[in-house]
Amino acid sequence: MGRLVVTEYISVDGVVEAPSGREQFARTGWADHFSRGQEGQQFKVDETMAADAQLLGRVTYELFAASWPQYEGEFADRFNAMPKYVVSSSLNDPEWKNTTVLKGDLVEEVTRIKGQYERDVLVHGSPQLSQALIKHDLVDALHLLVYPIIVGAGKRLFDGTSETKRLRLASARTFGDGVHLLIYERAA
Repeated sequence: MGRLVVTEYISVDGVVEAPSGREQFARTGWADHFSRGQEGQQFKVDETMAADAQLLGRVTYELFAASWPQYEGEFADRFNAMPKYVVSSSLNDPEWKNTTVLKGDLVEEVTRIKGQYERDVLVHGSPQLSQALIKHDLVDALHLLVYPIIVGAGKRLFDGTSETKRLRLASARTFGDGVHLLIYERAA
């Protein structure tokens, strides 16, 4: 069975909304002025290459689908070719290659998807979806790239968590301009 891994760019104050300059948000692009350096870039490549599929919320999916098919190279080829699952009640006809829209029960659909794969299923961004996955104890690991900035407003990853969730720190590293990678796994 595959692991479900939520991977997030997150500010020190927990904001995950609009880290890049392409989203509609008053404080968008807060991660764009930092460098993860070569080691941080390699981590993102390795993370994707170690995955079998992606699970995305509709908003993140639409942002990715509008840009990723235009890129070329080994990483982009892998990113574009891997199976993608989108949780959405409004998306009906996805155009990005290898995309399936999930409209059924979230817990059942995600459990089924995890059972289809041996390696990781990555959830990039998708804060609303990530919160639901955390709530239902479907997340096996969190890859948090913590940027050294306080955004002060925006969607936070852990807003409204239904109950206490105990985690185990599996790894911690620092990249580039002080971007911290914290990898947490579900505590036993």
